[in-house]
Amino acid sequence: MGKIYGYARCSTTEDRQDITIQIDKLKAAGADEIFFEYEHGQAPVKQSLQTLFDLVQPGDTILTVEVSRLSRSTQQLCGIIDKVKEKQICLCILGSITVDCRNGEMDAMTKAFLQISAVFCELEVSMLRARVKGSLQHAKAQGKKLGRRPTTKDDIPPIFYKHYPAFMSGTLNVSELARICDLSRPTVYKYLKLVE
Repeated sequence: MGKIYGYARCSTTEDRQDITIQIDKLKAAGADEIFFEYEHGQAPVKQSLQTLFDLVQPGDTILTVEVSRLSRSTQQLCGIIDKVKEKQICLCILGSITVDCRNGEMDAMTKAFLQISAVFCELEVSMLRARVKGSLQHAKAQGKKLGRRPTTKDDIPPIFYKHYPAFMSGTLNVSELARICDLSRPTVYKYLKLVE
């Protein structure tokens, strides 16, 4: 029996989406090792998924929670199905469908079901984009300002000011300042620009 891998994906960063729900489900389903990433569903390259496919051996299994976690593009999903067959592995969508190609073959009905699922995933993304675009156009027509409010000095947290002198004296570098303030490096650079 081959090794069981899990794959989880969220479209946005850990600040906005919690990927641990998917990871917990994959662990409960028996995944020995889990690959995960934050990447858009239609992104042409999903690095962790690519690494996983490079790693798997014939007889292994990949678990994921939904078809949409693999891709929201019909074309990409067809490519993934071809890789499953080529690698002679098993792909299991938890609570949904299993594509078992460990004998080098794939059931035509299973392949069609996955492709249809991908079409609906792609349709969902297209409809969401159309709704967002319509809402933005409507807001713009009403004279509303779009986008985030510009960051000002008032948005800088006290902890940044507390450690800023140490940065200025050379005691801390940008990475250390970011870590001690629990901020990202781009945010620290933004605050430095505002202060300086």
